[in-house]
Amino acid sequence: MSKNGLIWKIVLAMTIVNIVALAAMVFGWMIFIAVYDWLFPKTPYPEDWAAFDIVVFGTIILIGQLTAAVVGWRLAGKITAPLAAVGMAARSVAEGDFSTRAQAKEKSFGEAEQLLTDFNAMAARLEAAEAELRYSNTAIAHELRTPLTILRGRLQGLNDGVFTPEPELFDSLVAHVDSLSRLVEDLRILGLFSASRLELTTQSVDLAEEAAAVLRSMAPDLAVADITLDTALKPVRLEADAARIRQALLALLENACRYATGSDVRVETLIIDQDAVLRVSDTGSGLQPDEYDHAFERFWRADTSRTRARGGSGLGLSVVRAIAESHGGKAEIRPNDGSGIIVELFFPLASCGNGTSL
Repeated sequence: MSKNGLIWKIVLAMTIVNIVALAAMVFGWMIFIAVYDWLFPKTPYPEDWAAFDIVVFGTIILIGQLTAAVVGWRLAGKITAPLAAVGMAARSVAEGDFSTRAQAKEKSFGEAEQLLTDFNAMAARLEAAEAELRYSNTAIAHELRTPLTILRGRLQGLNDGVFTPEPELFDSLVAHVDSLSRLVEDLRILGLFSASRLELTTQSVDLAEEAAAVLRSMAPDLAVADITLDTALKPVRLEADAARIRQALLALLENACRYATGSDVRVETLIIDQDAVLRVSDTGSGLQPDEYDHAFERFWRADTSRTRARGGSGLGLSVVRAIAESHGGKAEIRPNDGSGIIVELFFPLASCGNGTSL
């Protein structure tokens, strides 16, 4: 039992109240007996209680009870004040003011202080989530508006005869549709992950084999981006969703093609402690030191204009982290020696979580 806890405070306060009340009665009665002969020199102390004795004894009890009431009032105030502060702040949050914080007027007992701290932490998370939701809605609308506007303009031009129906034009339209499809799929994955309903179909897979399959499919894109590929694929078998792992590696390689053109990219599979690790590193321009903390945030861009020009939505690394964490692992990013970045995905070897089917 903590010495700053509510139970301790109540026990201590009641003990003090009882001691004070008992001391008041005992010492009060002793004082009364001692001064009785001085007050009433001609009247011997009666063996039986008189009305005066009852009045004196009642006065002593009243003093003790008043003392207990004052202490109890103070204790009750310390209990109810932080609860009232939390209640008032909770009503403000319920009305939509997520910036509200519970503030106590004076220091209270340990449990109340912890209640205030926990409530304020919850309110801060709600405020951050609400701000992220507003930003995400705006960002989603922007990301959808640009390709939809282009598609509408091209289709309207074809309908009006402004554009000539050529394979190149149709390829461009299909590319915009593919971009929209990827954006919708990324949003779907992040939504399912946030709701703890990202579907996983786990089986025994070799991380090196899955990485090699993705690298073969990405070879033309890597060549176009003038990327020199280096691999160190050590066989690592684990229980995981092969499709999701391929999706995560594909997102990392597409990221390298956009932002690390002309660089050296190295893909590795290895074991660190009890984790299977998929590591992708490049020697591109990298990130600024203060940008690494934001790299996995949704719709975050290190270079907004450059990203939009190259077709990125700012969701790739968020999806990568969601896939890693849905397996019970994690995703980390750090600077590469010299230049570029290193992204590592950790998947537990012992047990990977099974997703909830939709």
